[in-house]
Amino acid sequence: MEFYLYKGLKKPLVFFGLKGKYLYWGGGFSVGGFICTGILTNIFGLIGILIGSVIIGGGIWFTFFLQDKKGLYNKTKNNNELHIFPNSMKNKNIIRK
Repeated sequence: MEFYLYKGLKKPLVFFGLKGKYLYWGGGFSVGGFICTGILTNIFGLIGILIGSVIIGGGIWFTFFLQDKKGLYNKTKNNNELHIFPNSMKNKNIIRK
């Protein structure tokens, strides 16, 4: 019995540059911004539309910023940093014994 493996299963979902969990964050900011826009439009009129669009744009910008800063898998990015780990064991002592 053979099973065909879809090769895209181990890759994160990507939509307009947002990947994985940040896709859901961006969608949440968009939906929340549209709801705020509808509420603020009833209260303030045209200014409410402008405020709502700033909320949507700022939320999506913040999502892209987080994706770039923190990475996809909650690992901090090492921006050309060099890490040197000292040897904890000495090879000469192991070889002599």
